[in-house]
Amino acid sequence: MPRPRRTLISIEDTPYYHCCSRVVRRAFLCGDDKYTGKNYDHRRGWVEEQLLKLTEAFAIDVAAYAVMSNHLHVVLYIDLDTVNSWSDRKVVEQWHKLFNGTALTQKFVKGEVIEECMVAQLKQLIATYRSRLSDLSWFMRCLNEPIARQANIEDNCTGHFWEGRFKSQALLDEAAVLACMAYVELNPIRAKMANTPEKSNFTSIKLRIEAALKGEQPKSLLPFIGNERVNQPKGIAFSLKDYLILVDETGRVIRDDNRGAISSSAETILNRLNIPSTNWVKIVTEFGHLFHGSVGTLQELNRYCEHLSKRRRHFYNSCQFMQGS
Repeated sequence: MPRPRRTLISIEDTPYYHCCSRVVRRAFLCGDDKYTGKNYDHRRGWVEEQLLKLTEAFAIDVAAYAVMSNHLHVVLYIDLDTVNSWSDRKVVEQWHKLFNGTALTQKFVKGEVIEECMVAQLKQLIATYRSRLSDLSWFMRCLNEPIARQANIEDNCTGHFWEGRFKSQALLDEAAVLACMAYVELNPIRAKMANTPEKSNFTSIKLRIEAALKGEQPKSLLPFIGNERVNQPKGIAFSLKDYLILVDETGRVIRDDNRGAISSSAETILNRLNIPSTNWVKIVTEFGHLFHGSVGTLQELNRYCEHLSKRRRHFYNSCQFMQGS
């Protein structure tokens, strides 16, 4: 039986999660559909535009993404520090970027006087919005539902466009995060949709490369900030240059079907990650074969499982209490 998403997320263990949504009814998200003879490439733009738009509202950052022909991958970073630092007004303003809210919240952001009897209701709404703006399920809902509506209108049909639930995977350490990001970025190369990362359209790696050529990093993506240090900003504690080298080298190996041929420059990076170079390509290419609920070292997995067990016991005990009350 599927478990509630809240019992699968443990922010105290990791803010990084790999999510995947797949299309149903033999539908194509994009590309050439051999069953209908239609081309749906334009839908990849829909997904990318909506995904990057959501980062402007949610306290959730995109670390990596790839839009494929019948599914999409995204690596997300949940930023609790940011959402908790937002003022009440900021929370409502962020929510209104996605939804209209209520007459009460509209009144609040306009600076109008709130009746004393409505203050408690307003505070409850703000607390709800604050929670949702850092919630993985709400993020994926706001990504998938508009795309499904647009696709159904275009196909002149009704019903499900996506599978019932997106899959999520906790990434418990730096190696798991980077391996998953590389797996996601290289999806188009494995599918023979592109020969090199810079030619992989509708992927985060292409955005990063285009920005890097200008000496920048994309504002819409979680940045690389280099090695860990005191008072470091938010971001991936790894060098962007090293990451691009690692992805490029791995992509060449995958494309040439010559596993194990990692260059010395990439091998130096892998040594810092404590991953044997002979295992790196295997890790990246097989990352999604079995969509495990979490990825990391044995120590991190044990800690994560322990926290989830406590959370599930609390959740089910609460359900039993509510049923008996």
